[in-house]
Amino acid sequence: MKKKIVIILGSNRPTRIGEEIANWVKKQMENEKLTIDIIDLAVINLPFLDEPDIPAMGNYQKEHTKKWSQLIQQYDGFVLLFPQYNWGYPAVMKNALDFLYSEWSHKPVSIMVYGGHGGFQGLIAMKLVTQGLNMYNMSVNPPLSISKEMFDENNRFIAIDQAFKMIAPQVKMVSEEFIDLFSMEGGS
Repeated sequence: MKKKIVIILGSNRPTRIGEEIANWVKKQMENEKLTIDIIDLAVINLPFLDEPDIPAMGNYQKEHTKKWSQLIQQYDGFVLLFPQYNWGYPAVMKNALDFLYSEWSHKPVSIMVYGGHGGFQGLIAMKLVTQGLNMYNMSVNPPLSISKEMFDENNRFIAIDQAFKMIAPQVKMVSEEFIDLFSMEGGS
């Protein structure tokens, strides 16, 4: 049975480029041993954390939390994809992670940050969060460096395959690392 991986797009800005990047990442990661989906947090549209109990208790009261939990429980691993904001991560991503606890625990995660310098500071900040959630931080976390020259006058990629050509092999390696991790646990 194929393992299910989800790319969680952690930006909800109206002018974001994340959708294009998420689709490109999915295409690069395609592998016959994995099912890869995309969850767009702008579509999920969770309110700010409003559960009365801490998520680690698993005592979800709100319908949106129960639905979010059920959705996330379907996946064996995660790719967190987001833009770097002021050396960190978007609030929408942190909020979505904070809603749950056991659903993330002990599952592998690759962090892909896009920004002017690949989002290295955002990666470091998010690794602290994923460690706090007891996620398994994978070794392959491709930096997605962007520059003004990659975009047209409407802020769309001119040629996304060309823009990320140098990093594409690392993105493919994320799928390979997922497969290796699952085979080590006897679940390929």
